[in-house]
Amino acid sequence: MLDLKGKHAIVTGGGTGIGRSIAIHLAKEGCNLILTGLGIDDLNKVKGECEAIGVQAWATETRLDDYKSIDEFHDYVMKLGVNIDLFVLNAGISQREKALDTDFSVDEKILKIDFLSGVYLVKKFGDMIKAAEHVQFSVTTSLSGLFGFPLRSAYCAAKHALFGFYESLELEYPNINVTFLIPGRINTQISKSALMGDGTAHAKMDAGQANGMDVDKCGAIAVRAIKRQRHRKLIGKTELLMAHIHKWCLPLYYKLSRKISAT
Repeated sequence: MLDLKGKHAIVTGGGTGIGRSIAIHLAKEGCNLILTGLGIDDLNKVKGECEAIGVQAWATETRLDDYKSIDEFHDYVMKLGVNIDLFVLNAGISQREKALDTDFSVDEKILKIDFLSGVYLVKKFGDMIKAAEHVQFSVTTSLSGLFGFPLRSAYCAAKHALFGFYESLELEYPNINVTFLIPGRINTQISKSALMGDGTAHAKMDAGQANGMDVDKCGAIAVRAIKRQRHRKLIGKTELLMAHIHKWCLPLYYKLSRKISAT
């Protein structure tokens, strides 16, 4: 069991949703937090919540679709003079459009935020990671990272890519352990910020999202999986059955996935 007391964690997307919930539950384990992502007001609010629990917390805004902004975040962390024990790579953006109706610039943006930004950030901290006795990674992928799904082509592609990169990373370095968090439908605002084909926000709360698992419960499950150093953890409700159907009965998966509402 991983002891998180006194450790330091970076949480991307730490101001809202699953990221916020994970941060709060990490704070309850005694873990100090460096929160980043968009929305400094939200980040500062979570910072205050973590400090009220009794840990150290910092908050700084980072645009994960801008590598220079990630450079600035790296410099910010280095000036703090702390070693990072846990990387919670959680930030992401979703999609609500058919593949051929999505402008290529939107595909690029989704892949940059959901996949490449984390890779770039990890490489920036490469020397610190290689020198550490142990580093834990928590990578938030998605149920959609296990198979294709309508209106999610770029999102699915990015989430699939996370498995390839971070599983390879873990196999290459004996001091690294990776926990893949695989949420299904969680009650967050992610559908509202999801991108349409022209890059505008979907700006709607999907019914499936609204009826999803409570985000606080999701965060508790996630942190428990991190502490246990689980390699993969499915989080959600009955929609998780699709992972097993896809694995064991592909014809049924194709039949069902065309009928299930994508919103």
